Amino acid sequence: MNTMVWLVAMIVLIIIEIVTVGFGAIWFALGALAAVLATLLGAGTKLQIAVFLAVSFATLIFTRPLVVKYINVTRTRTNYEGIIGKIVRITQDVDNIVETGCAVVNGQDWTVRAADNGCKIAAGSLAKVVDIKGVKLIVEKYEEEIN
Repeated sequence: MNTMVWLVAMIVLIIIEIVTVGFGAIWFALGALAAVLATLLGAGTKLQIAVFLAVSFATLIFTRPLVVKYINVTRTRTNYEGIIGKIVRITQDVDNIVETGCAVVNGQDWTVRAADNGCKIAAGSLAKVVDIKGVKLIVEKYEEEIN
């Protein structure tokens, strides 16, 4: 293959990496760089492709876990993730059988379902958010601790 083909492939992959910032295309850009070097050393097309694939997958397998571990280590929880573990006041009776239940969290109305299908939680009661499934809070009845 021509050196220009590998250079264009490398540039396109670098642009894709810059646009997506997902650490997916950079490994293949490195493979394309290795293929450029193989081309300059006179390697045939099959060897260039083999070098491209070998370097791409080797860098992906061996270096990606380290990059992912050290890049973006201060991951910020999204708004909904911050709700998990919160204690909320139920505004409408929670009954999974008749599919009712509401609570207001941070000023927003949420549909609520009990984690245990047989559990009913009365309006005005407290509940602890244990999960979020789609747009529904999954809660468990919460009893305040008295010291």
